[in-house]
Amino acid sequence: MHYKLPISKYTSIKQLLYSYLIKSISIDTYKTENRCIKDEKIPLHKGRDDNRVFYTSSVSLRLSKSQNRKAMELASAIASDLSGICEDVFSIQIVPPGWINFELTHSTLATWLQSLVVGSLGRVGEHTSTTLSNRGSRGAEETINVQCPMPHAPCPMPNSLFAVKYAHARCCSLVLLAHREGLIKLREPVPNTSPAFWDVIFPNPLPWLNCDGTLRLNHPDERRLIGELIQVVDNIECPDVSGSVKWEKVALNLSQAFEKFWSNCRIWGEVKIMSPELTQARLGLLMATQSVLKFVLEENLGVFAPFEL
Repeated sequence: MHYKLPISKYTSIKQLLYSYLIKSISIDTYKTENRCIKDEKIPLHKGRDDNRVFYTSSVSLRLSKSQNRKAMELASAIASDLSGICEDVFSIQIVPPGWINFELTHSTLATWLQSLVVGSLGRVGEHTSTTLSNRGSRGAEETINVQCPMPHAPCPMPNSLFAVKYAHARCCSLVLLAHREGLIKLREPVPNTSPAFWDVIFPNPLPWLNCDGTLRLNHPDERRLIGELIQVVDNIECPDVSGSVKWEKVALNLSQAFEKFWSNCRIWGEVKIMSPELTQARLGLLMATQSVLKFVLEENLGVFAPFEL
């Protein structure tokens, strides 16, 4: 089965899920004039579980009174509407008294990670196109619009952000080492200034999925880093209107998650020999992390992201 994932429009998983929810609850049955819908203040939160990526929404509980319907009935109706259009993107579960849980599928997660590698985050400037295909028991193909940002001048660095800049530079050096050793092949071994920092020509796409369609990255520290990346991109693309994001703390949390991943998930040595696809998937996670660190440092903190220290 093939499905289209609108990564070119929705880099954030939360933003993507919002788009599906708004389509579902904006039909006549749910009264589009409802303030919850008009203001796009649909309650939606990322769950805390490193073993899976899921979001939960109490939208049916919020709307049940105005619709004069039981919350569980409304939740079932919304879930039924959504299952026909996003069953390959999320699995949906109804939980009493009316919560709706959305769990990201492995194939969608692989597509999202690949999109970070090819530069979907924070597109500004001229458009280019990249076609991505993930293959497993399920497949995905989509066109991703990639745009080049304006270059940024170096800014003074707060001492507290040294660890973040170090993590970014470390990601860069590890990817270049992998290129030199032939684990991956880059079109240009020296990074450029576009969002697609790394132009990977082999393997393309990266082998995120096993032959059974499950994600190769299942170590707790891999999953923790992926969860952190998802949360940071949600903060970038779909910020909570009720409060401001503390970007320095966000950046530090992401760099710490990277350090744990790098300390406990080997890329070289026996893993490189016995599981080259796992090595390549972990390198992909490095590139995705670098992409997000670079954006947060330069766009949100106004600090230059160094290629090396």
